[in-house]
Amino acid sequence: METMVSKLDPVFAEMSAATNRNVWAEIPELTAREKVLLCVVADVCQQTLGLPFELHVTMGREHGVDADDLREMLRFISYDSGYPAALAALERLTEIEHERGLPGPTGRRHEVNADGTGSPIPAPVRGAVHGLDGHFGGYMDLQSRMRAGMELLSVRERAFATITVDVLYQTLDESLRVHVTRALGAGAGPADVRAVVRFSAQFGMTKAWRGLRALDELLTGAYTGSVHA
Repeated sequence: METMVSKLDPVFAEMSAATNRNVWAEIPELTAREKVLLCVVADVCQQTLGLPFELHVTMGREHGVDADDLREMLRFISYDSGYPAALAALERLTEIEHERGLPGPTGRRHEVNADGTGSPIPAPVRGAVHGLDGHFGGYMDLQSRMRAGMELLSVRERAFATITVDVLYQTLDESLRVHVTRALGAGAGPADVRAVVRFSAQFGMTKAWRGLRALDELLTGAYTGSVHA
């Protein structure tokens, strides 16, 4: 892959390699697996499904991210990225697996609770959303309920994925608060959450800059009780 980038533009390849060394070697709070998953999240959100996505898919196989894990991540973020964006990534993922002879999915999956009731969303958040718009609240209940049984991705990984979506889409108010709270509740420390936002700088430095400012406000409030589910 580096050779291919170098053929496109050797100067860009040099800049890209230095950037990769920085974010992969100098952000030790995140595991290699988590970093690959967050790269995939960024690819879906930004629809960079060509060479970058292929690189991240193949890299994932070296760090314990298999075909089932990737599909669960695409299913998980589809409600934030939008179903069309996740579907485009799913189509491209299947093409990459066929083109490169990579193992496909084994069929491991969770049960989709589409016909049930209720939601695993914290009650204060759910109440606020339903108060804003009842139909939208029902839609959010459905989306959260359909994902409740996911087990291939840890709660920490899922929380980090949604924080990355928040940074890239600049949804830095209610949703970031909920997702940071979820990450902290899953055992991540403030430094870990900050590392997630720093890692996203490679996908848009000014977005990460603004994300860090919003995160500072949340983390400062976390110790005075203002971050809540």
